[in-house]
Amino acid sequence: MTSQSGSRITDWVDPKDTSGEFKRGQSQFRNFISRDSNSRFQPEKDRYHLYVSYACPWAHRTLIVRKLKGLEEIIPITCVHWHMLEKGWRFVTADENLPGEGANPDPLHQGITHLRNLYFDVDSEYKGRFTVPTLYDKKLGTIVSNESSEIIRMFYTEFDDLLPEKYQQVNLFPAELRKNIEETNTWTYDNINNGVYKSGFATTQPAYEKAVTALFENLDRAEKHLESAPGPFYYGKSITEADVRLYTTVVRFDPVYVQHFKCNIRDIRSGYPALHKWLRNLYWNVPAFGDTTQFEHIKKHYTKSHHQINPFSITPLGPVPDVLAIDKEVRVV
Repeated sequence: MTSQSGSRITDWVDPKDTSGEFKRGQSQFRNFISRDSNSRFQPEKDRYHLYVSYACPWAHRTLIVRKLKGLEEIIPITCVHWHMLEKGWRFVTADENLPGEGANPDPLHQGITHLRNLYFDVDSEYKGRFTVPTLYDKKLGTIVSNESSEIIRMFYTEFDDLLPEKYQQVNLFPAELRKNIEETNTWTYDNINNGVYKSGFATTQPAYEKAVTALFENLDRAEKHLESAPGPFYYGKSITEADVRLYTTVVRFDPVYVQHFKCNIRDIRSGYPALHKWLRNLYWNVPAFGDTTQFEHIKKHYTKSHHQINPFSITPLGPVPDVLAIDKEVRVV
């Protein structure tokens, strides 16, 4: 199955690109929900619907922020099935039982089987990829955005007038830290969030070595920051965007990226004590992080959807457990 642009959806690296490097495409829908009276997209309860995958780290950002900001009753969700093949993300069928809120057939568009159908309903000439998260406007019948970094920032403030005060007070992008967060975002995104994909999807040895070397140099950088930070969060006593954006990669690292994407110079649990402590605090102590982390979706998606990496779709059983308890450490053998 090809996309409208002519390339196969499962061609993570262009077969004609002799560099063998994975190059992530840009999101196509970049509208913004705003309280501005002139905005086409006003914040309203139950006007918007969020399509996500629990497997996808980019969609996971939006699930975390939605819960941190208390938006569960404002913005309902549908989670697609973890299995993504030639037609892209498909919806769960009525006879399937998957874990996680919203893992059900699409409640808005009867009979559609894949997320791609929604994109073509909105734009019959659409030529991009069919990605999650997808923020859909039920009133106008259109896609607001499929760019996770912008969706989470809409969630930070634009629905505050509809929320109790305790959620209005949740500030994930405080003014005094914005410069630091933006600087952190740049290298975290390019070399860690996207770095695991550049490592795993590389089709030449030089492309892989370039990406995986940069990945671990920047994990070292994050480790060094956390070693000296007051904690328990990335920038101190309060959760910020920096925690959200780094967590969704680090929580997948040992269960998936070490083996599946060949990111095996070190793992988190034995190679990065400060990152490991930070990760476990978020996973076990902050429900917005732990409750939105679904390892069945995560492990099966990568290992059973990427046939060019894992042609027999075998899902490794380890590591056990997926995340160590706070009071446990890796056993020395």
